[in-house]
Amino acid sequence: MTDLIRLTDRGLYCAAGGFYIDPWRPVDRAVITHAHGDHARWGHGAYYATHASRSLLAHRLSRDALILTASYGHAFRLGDARVSFHPAGHVLGSAQVRVEHGGQVWVITGDYKRDADPTCAPFEVVPCDTFITEATFALPVFRWQPVPRVVAEIADWWQEAARRGRTAVLFCYALGKAQRVLAELLAHTDATAYLHGAMVPLVAAYREAGVAMLPTQPVSAMPRDHDFRGSLVLAPPSAAGSTWMKRFRPESTGFVSGWMRIRGNRRRRGYDRGFVISDHVDWHDLLQTIRETGASRVLATHGRTDVLVRYLNEVEGVTAAPLETAFTGEADD
Repeated sequence: MTDLIRLTDRGLYCAAGGFYIDPWRPVDRAVITHAHGDHARWGHGAYYATHASRSLLAHRLSRDALILTASYGHAFRLGDARVSFHPAGHVLGSAQVRVEHGGQVWVITGDYKRDADPTCAPFEVVPCDTFITEATFALPVFRWQPVPRVVAEIADWWQEAARRGRTAVLFCYALGKAQRVLAELLAHTDATAYLHGAMVPLVAAYREAGVAMLPTQPVSAMPRDHDFRGSLVLAPPSAAGSTWMKRFRPESTGFVSGWMRIRGNRRRRGYDRGFVISDHVDWHDLLQTIRETGASRVLATHGRTDVLVRYLNEVEGVTAAPLETAFTGEADD
């Protein structure tokens, strides 16, 4: 039987539907799982995505991009294939793509997680024959703690910085992670947080979608002599060590990422504190998801595909193989 989806030099291609999924080179029809830059790239003729991701895609791509949307669970035809989007739980509007044709059902996850997240629709298990999964954190050491516990640690760190007369500067991924932190912190405070410019339009898109978060102000909107001591400032990792940071002295720095689970990462990266929150599935939930799909075949991409493939073949008895793609899984997540 011919594979329903195959790897090409432009991306994952469904010949029955005449479309690509998250292609990394320009194509006529691109089905997009979510708005992160390694999955949604400029230059395609038409983009098919979820309703909830439209504003993020328009910001990331262009207001002129042709973005055609569908709601979760609504099946539509592309060529001879039946396509539908299902929640991936990764970021606002993120989706798994279910493709059905000729008696085959494939599910392409993009990026996903199983943890509860107030900023996006919860993950949905979609039964399938072939499951294409990310493997960003596919090592047994990656097991996430309950997010409310970690957010309480962030709130305590912020308060301690304030007691010491410091600015709490928290570095995190601009799309998804920043908004999740701002939403989760509502359980502890209603104080205003300040945003690096790269985060401002993305936070605005989440607010327009009805996501409740801490009140925010752009750092750039404040007077040059504004005293940020005692405040929380959110910034992307690229801002660390830049001249932009001079406004917040004296500061205490933190980094929110699943990579903080590895001992020594915080020290090597030069942050005062590391907080382990990820928008990707951990090892336990990765295996649970694969089992629950009932897939007889698993293709693993971007991450520790070697570990996952070996474990599935040797321990789980599932036919598995690596799939080389241009996806990165957000290196700073």
